[in-house]
Amino acid sequence: MNKNKKSIIKTVLAAVALLAGSQVFSQGGPLAGFMIEPIVPEQSTVVAIPSVRPITGRGETWNSSPAQWPGHGIEDFNYEINEYYISGTAAGEPYTTRMVIRRPANDSDSSGLVIAEAMHPIGGAHAFEYNSVYIMDSGHIAVEVSTLGADQIREFNSNRYGDIQISPTQTSEVLAQAGALIKSEQSPIADLNPRKMILWGTSASSAIMTRYLPAHEVFTLADGSNIYDGFMPTSNGSDIEPVDVPMIQVPTQHEYGMGATTIQDGDEPGSQFRVYEFAGLAHLDARNNRARVTQNDCQHPISMFPQEAYFSVALHHLLEWVDNGTVPPRASRILMDNYVDNDGSLMLLDDSGNPYGGIRNPYVDVAAYKYTMRNVYIGDNAEGQVLGASILCFLSGWQTPVESASLRREYRSTTNYVNQFEDRLNELEAAGWSLPVYHDLIMEDARNVQF
Repeated sequence: MNKNKKSIIKTVLAAVALLAGSQVFSQGGPLAGFMIEPIVPEQSTVVAIPSVRPITGRGETWNSSPAQWPGHGIEDFNYEINEYYISGTAAGEPYTTRMVIRRPANDSDSSGLVIAEAMHPIGGAHAFEYNSVYIMDSGHIAVEVSTLGADQIREFNSNRYGDIQISPTQTSEVLAQAGALIKSEQSPIADLNPRKMILWGTSASSAIMTRYLPAHEVFTLADGSNIYDGFMPTSNGSDIEPVDVPMIQVPTQHEYGMGATTIQDGDEPGSQFRVYEFAGLAHLDARNNRARVTQNDCQHPISMFPQEAYFSVALHHLLEWVDNGTVPPRASRILMDNYVDNDGSLMLLDDSGNPYGGIRNPYVDVAAYKYTMRNVYIGDNAEGQVLGASILCFLSGWQTPVESASLRREYRSTTNYVNQFEDRLNELEAAGWSLPVYHDLIMEDARNVQF
């Protein structure tokens, strides 16, 4: 068994552990496909180019990206969304599935860089949602391919999506064919001149991405080149062996200590790898995800930590690596004391209750809140959802205010607090650990702190 197949097993087991007690792995559940391994050839294979046609059926469209930053949606950046059917033969059987492309409306605004993802089985385009401000501000192209969980889209509106038919055994080959299509002359975005493309995933879609890695080793374009030029698994704490293209892994405070930190960073061909551990980061971006989980569902105040702002840091470094050869900085890992009796955490915590080490940000360095993982579900609408609110609360972080008296002693006034917060933000931007496009959004949080 090769190392990445072992990684696949560990990833699936980690997902099972996180979602224990749910029905999502049951027969017909959205993650049931993880129990079936994709079929991948043993020998190097030039991947087929699938056919592509616009989806034109009647009725409501499936909204896979409701979790965008308020006031920073598709229309605000002059982007457009186009849906396509792609069809072909994978794992020896015919398939048809849905591809969604989010792109600049004007060709001249395109960067030529593509962020591809397998749709999360919950039905979400999380690669786009969790990086949308950065993606659209930069002119990048987001491509979403429905693999596991596609049946729910067909059932949602059979008039529009009735042609969808795809099995778990086809997942990896379909992703390979979809990527090859994007880079081909038949590409629906050929006018945007796509030149580099990475495959991104988070949580369950990160597991789909990890399961794709053996396919990356055998499927090629007609000229023998790679289909995907880089990989970015996030909210993933499994051991993932490097491949022959750059990869940045982003575990969260839900996963620290599960094994991600055992893989060492590397720069040489075949080991171009980074692990980026951001202090304060939760498995799920609950801040802008209120279409799926609300405060009424969860016992503790939902974390307002801006997950998108820091996932986008890692994405930016990966794109620079694959496009320009710019080697990204290395980062320290979260410090672990592996002792829970002192503070209930395996991490080494500071006086505010946030972890030491890792990639820093002003939310933990000029802290007004303690960020804790695994919120508690208290609502009554967990049943009947693809992934119920009970699970989404568990995957979310929650925040506890630092005592006002402590903040007054430390900063004396909110004005001083905001100034110190912005000074730290400016330092991190200069060091490449925060993106200027999020500066004003982050500072708005600082100005809302009261004590």
